[in-house]
Amino acid sequence: MSKMTTTWEISDSEAEEDKESKGTLQSGERSRDSGERSVSVPPPSLERDRPSPAKRRRSKEEVEADRDQAGRRREAREKNRAAKERQKQEKRKEQEKRKEAAQRLKPENCLRSLTVCVDSALLQQPGCDVLLGTLSSFQWRYSIRQQALANSITWTRDLPQGAAGTVAEDQLVQVLSASQFVDVVVAVKKLIDSDGEELEGHPVPGPLAEGFRLDAAKVATLLVTESRPESRRAALAETIRSRCGGGNADVEEVLVFLQLRKNVAVFFVESWRDVTDHVCAVTKSLSKRPSKQLTERAELPFCAEGSWAGGARVEKDGSGLRRVWSEQIRQLNRVGGATASRVTAAYPSPRLLLQAYRAARSEEEREKLLAHLAVKGDGKDRRVGPEISARVYRCLTAQNPELVLD
Repeated sequence: MSKMTTTWEISDSEAEEDKESKGTLQSGERSRDSGERSVSVPPPSLERDRPSPAKRRRSKEEVEADRDQAGRRREAREKNRAAKERQKQEKRKEQEKRKEAAQRLKPENCLRSLTVCVDSALLQQPGCDVLLGTLSSFQWRYSIRQQALANSITWTRDLPQGAAGTVAEDQLVQVLSASQFVDVVVAVKKLIDSDGEELEGHPVPGPLAEGFRLDAAKVATLLVTESRPESRRAALAETIRSRCGGGNADVEEVLVFLQLRKNVAVFFVESWRDVTDHVCAVTKSLSKRPSKQLTERAELPFCAEGSWAGGARVEKDGSGLRRVWSEQIRQLNRVGGATASRVTAAYPSPRLLLQAYRAARSEEEREKLLAHLAVKGDGKDRRVGPEISARVYRCLTAQNPELVLD
C-alpha cells in the first residue's frame, strides 16, 4: 500500500504575517490580532478504516453469572429500601408516642387523672360543702372515703395507659380545729422533752397518730381552722400554758420541730374557703408535676447529678452537716476552701463556735479567735488572719441585717 502524503500551501501574505508575529514575540510584545496561523493536522488514522473484529459471544455460564449478580444487586437494593422504610416507620411511631406522652402530661389532661380523696369525717364539719362544691364546679374527680388519718385529704393518680390501678401522691392535708391543734402541741412538746426517746421515726400521738407515721414520704400540711386567728392565738397560748406550763415559745418550738423533723407545715385559716383554696392550689401543683419532671430530665440533665448541682446533701443521720457549715463560711468574701475547712475542723458546728465566742472575755478576743489557725495550701503555710476572723465573727453574731461585713 502506497503512503499517502498531504501538502499544505501557505500564501505569501500569510507567510509575511507569520514572520511579523514571530518578530513581535521576540521583542516581548504579544499581539492578539496577528491573524491566522498555520496548523499542522496529523494524517487520518488507518486503524479506523479497518473493520472491527466480530464480538465474542458469551457463554451460557457467563450469562447466568451476570444474571445472578444483577439479581443479587437488585435484592440488596430492595433490602436497603425496606430497611430505610422500617426506620422511617419506627421514627414516625416514636414521634407519635412522644407527642401522645406530651399531650397526656399537659396539666389539663393530668387533672383528669387526679382524684381528691376526702375523709368521710370531714362531712360532719360545717363548711365542707364549700370544698365539694368547688371541686364539682371545676369538674375535678373526688371521692369520699375513710382515710387512715382522720380529717385528712389525700390525692391519687391513675397509672398511665396500659397499666391498671392508681398511685398515691405524697401530699396530705389535715384539717384540725383549735382544740385538736392544742392536743397536737401538747403531745409533740412531751415528745420533744423526752430526751431518752428517739425522735426520728417516732409517731406523734394525738390526732396525728391514727394510722399515720410522720416520718413517711409525705408532705403533710395542718390547716387549723379558727374563726378569728389573731384573737384566738392568745387563747391558744393560754390553754397550752395551762396544760404543759408553756406558752408562745412552746408553740413556736413545736412548729419548728414539725417542719424540720417531720416535714409538716402548719397554717392557720379562718374558714373553709381558705381550706378550699389550699386544696385547689395543691391539686393544680400536682397536675403540673409530670410535665416539669419531663422538662427537667430533657433540658437540664446536668442538674440531676454533680457535686455542685443541689448544694450539700444532708442525710437523716446528719452526715453532710459539716460540709454545709464549710460552704456557709466559703460564701464570705475572700474565704477559700482551705480556710473554710480549717475553721470547720477546729469548730465542727456553728454552735461550738458560738460557745467559744461566749466564753471569750472581751470583744477583741472574740474577733481574733480564729486568727491563729494555721492553713495549709499551695505548698506554704499561712494563718486565717485577723481580717477573716473578724468577718466570720460579725457574720455569726451581728444583729443588724444591713451590716457590711468587710
